[in-house]
Amino acid sequence: MKILVVEDNERVARFVTKGLTEAGHTTDHAENGRDGLFLAVSERYDVIIMDRMLPGNIDGLTIIEALRKADNHTPILILSALGDVDERIKGLRAGGDDYLTKPFAFGELLARIDVLSRRRRQDTAQTTLEVGDLRIDLLTRKVTRGARAIQLQPREFKLLEYLMRHAGQVVTRTMLLENVWDYHFDPETNVIDVHISKLRQKIEAGAERQLLRTVRNAGYMISAEPPPGVA
Repeated sequence: MKILVVEDNERVARFVTKGLTEAGHTTDHAENGRDGLFLAVSERYDVIIMDRMLPGNIDGLTIIEALRKADNHTPILILSALGDVDERIKGLRAGGDDYLTKPFAFGELLARIDVLSRRRRQDTAQTTLEVGDLRIDLLTRKVTRGARAIQLQPREFKLLEYLMRHAGQVVTRTMLLENVWDYHFDPETNVIDVHISKLRQKIEAGAERQLLRTVRNAGYMISAEPPPGVA
């Protein structure tokens, strides 16, 4: 992992960065709030370790609040000598994900970093869907096929999202009507065919490999590779 350590105490910073490096991580260090904020917004980190009390006009909480306002959701572990309950609450409410008081055991620091990293990977997995080179970002609602951006109407987006959440599975017409259109009527209506056709044109245009398939007498399937018996 790539970890940013924002810590003005030279001894603590050296202890933390040395331990993280020995544990196999890559670290950057900032000794004041200005440099810490600059690195946090200009580089991509897996975790940020943030001291609260920093020299200058930018303290740890100010950095955290600025990052969250800028929609930066990098996990932040606050490392501080301010350990009473009210101070921990301030840190978490500012946008910190965890709070560890000084002095601390390095093993606990590593364990907390691992938890934050796992949590972020899980969150990322829940907000993006991928099938082959087709990708949906559920937060920004951007759809791409390789390097090509795909513009979808709201219903088309919802249809594609449902298909990709069930990638590799046959999705019936009834399932689509009930979950994409919220309809409970004749599954023989052609509303599905119309939208599938438009969606297929958009996501398959110029692609060498077909992803969206019609499964005869069953429904539809989106998958990177055609399963046996499905053309």
